[in-house]
Amino acid sequence: MEDKLEEFVALLRKQGPRPIEPRNRPRPPVPAAARLLKPKAWSWADFAWPTRERLFWNLGGAAVAVAVFALGFWLALPSAPKPVHVAALPAPAPAASAKVTVAIPEPVASAEPERNEAIRPDEGEPPVPAPPDVADASAAAEPPPAPPAAKPAAPLQAIPAPDETKLASLPPPAPPSARQGEPAWLRFAVKPPAINGRPEIAIVLDDVGVDHKGAVRAITLPGPLTLSFMAYANDLATLTAAAHRAGDELIVHVPMEPLSRSEDMGPNGLAVGLSHDEILRRLRWDLSRFDGYVGINNHMGSRFTADAQGMTWVLEELKARGLLFLDSRTIGNSVGVAVARKLGVPHAARDVFLDDVLEPGPIAHQLAEVEAIARHHGKAIAIGHPHGVTLDVLEPWLKTLAAKGFVLVPLSTIVRQQTQLAGGTG
Repeated sequence: MEDKLEEFVALLRKQGPRPIEPRNRPRPPVPAAARLLKPKAWSWADFAWPTRERLFWNLGGAAVAVAVFALGFWLALPSAPKPVHVAALPAPAPAASAKVTVAIPEPVASAEPERNEAIRPDEGEPPVPAPPDVADASAAAEPPPAPPAAKPAAPLQAIPAPDETKLASLPPPAPPSARQGEPAWLRFAVKPPAINGRPEIAIVLDDVGVDHKGAVRAITLPGPLTLSFMAYANDLATLTAAAHRAGDELIVHVPMEPLSRSEDMGPNGLAVGLSHDEILRRLRWDLSRFDGYVGINNHMGSRFTADAQGMTWVLEELKARGLLFLDSRTIGNSVGVAVARKLGVPHAARDVFLDDVLEPGPIAHQLAEVEAIARHHGKAIAIGHPHGVTLDVLEPWLKTLAAKGFVLVPLSTIVRQQTQLAGGTG
């Protein structure tokens, strides 16, 4: 036993003492990426004295916290209602009515809305004012009155489209007056039927010729009517010859400047501010488009007919040619009638517009107004257009006039009576 103990002590002495490692031995350096990703325990000292590693974790944690808070707040907000697209909603079904659906072709030029301002014969005529400024003319225009309420008209019977072969079968026109000394408005006037003291009604249809189909149908209506052919329409020679054979009276529908500059009056229209020579050049072009007419009336013209200077030049030309003037009265302060009276030009003024509203009921109401004016004053002048719905109401109404005690006359008949009362022959 003692021998073994001595051998063990000798072995230990042979190996020597075991070195003792120091406690604060330096460790090998750790890479920066590993230090950033290595989790560690944090203390308040880390926040007080941040290093780059601590700053990275602090800012990253704060950013994550802000993002989580923002996401939670956004999810908590109420969802907005989906927008309603009105255009996608189905249109309500139209109520049943007596309205007649007629395809009305659009005219070549935009037509200015004409106003229904009845001019009573006993109201007198306004004096001729000095040429107004453009601003004054605009200020003088009044908004158009609302159309009168009308009872729904009874359903109209379907009227067949006119047959253009009827135009070729019309009788030849009556020869013009052999008295060459008569002015044109008397030479080409249509002889009226026997009046016998009955109230007289003259129906004028404007814009004839712009729509060929409407013109043909207007020509085949029972007459005598007064057809105002648009100066810039096509095929005027054929249409006006057919109207002569049908016994209708003709006037020229001359474009004149409206109040709204967005409205197109058409080519060779008369405008405020043009020179005397230019106005006459345009007017003479309008008057050269066909023959056999008794005068003119204005297409649009709310601005131009209120201009005393321009209207004076126009009416002087009409007087030199022996023509009459019908004032369509598209505006209340028109000076056309006053200037014509001053110059001694045969003239008349519209009493009623028939188709400001293109519906059967309002048109029938306007025709009843024509009858009332004719009964009260002995005569009435109405202006309409060859729209399908207008002719649908007008055609059967014309056939009832004789039974109601009225007589249908051309425009020149009323102008002749007014001129005789004024003491002249035109």
